Amino acid sequence: MKVVSLIGAKGALEPALVSSLQSAWGGGEAVWLSPDEAAEFPVEAEPSNLRSVREDVAPMRVDVNCVDAENRKKRLLIADMDSTMIGQECIDELADEAGVGPRVADITSRAMQGELDFEEALTERVGLLKGLPVSVIDKVLETRIRHAAGGAVLVATMKSSGAYAALVSGGFVQFTSKIASELGFDTHRANTLLTSGDELSGEVGRPILGQDAKVAALREITKELGILVDDAIAVGDGANDLAMIGVAGMGVALHAKPKVAEAAPCRIDHGDLTALLFLQGYAASEFVTP
Repeated sequence: MKVVSLIGAKGALEPALVSSLQSAWGGGEAVWLSPDEAAEFPVEAEPSNLRSVREDVAPMRVDVNCVDAENRKKRLLIADMDSTMIGQECIDELADEAGVGPRVADITSRAMQGELDFEEALTERVGLLKGLPVSVIDKVLETRIRHAAGGAVLVATMKSSGAYAALVSGGFVQFTSKIASELGFDTHRANTLLTSGDELSGEVGRPILGQDAKVAALREITKELGILVDDAIAVGDGANDLAMIGVAGMGVALHAKPKVAEAAPCRIDHGDLTALLFLQGYAASEFVTP
């Protein structure tokens, strides 16, 4: 048994669309998780034209996904940080402070779309930060980094149901340590910007945490918790998140690069991070605000 999930930008989901798809796909009774925002109904199998319908309703600012009816509420949230749990790419913000913003941003964009090797791209970008005062990290965190909408509610709601939350980033521990603490994550993993005195050395600690390391983190954490990878929901936006998204029991591409959104089992293009709660069957009335 499957569940068709319809999640719109706030106020965008019309009852007529829900009824139309319910009828077309032979779905069971619809349940509204949030008025004008999220609804779902059961189906026997994933509709064969799901992808084309998803494209058709995109102009309505509605996301259509199909998930397994069983084991929906996950016991582990494993999330990317940059452009997922926060709205920025930390290395791009550091580069802007160093005066090499456009050059680094271009490399970041190409790497996240899978056009460049992640490790090589990261090494090149970090090299351009050589000589930047370490104090700039705190400045960037204070003035440039903002939490993505719905992230704190996502973490708090899942943890209130007994889930564990892990922030696993191809970025840097100097940022994940603060973001993880602010959002309530139980643990975090990331790369380390190396320093020389009071300046960045232009090097990153080894081994570099990339796509394979994110999958390894998912497997290691689920093993430590005594659960299965099927009990995890993974979310990210870049090419280095795709393997993790594919391995987890529920994988979500959030406002992702085209290659990632196309390949991910679930995609959210219009909602915020609370959409991950709707995908798991949480009603808005169950959301926890920290």
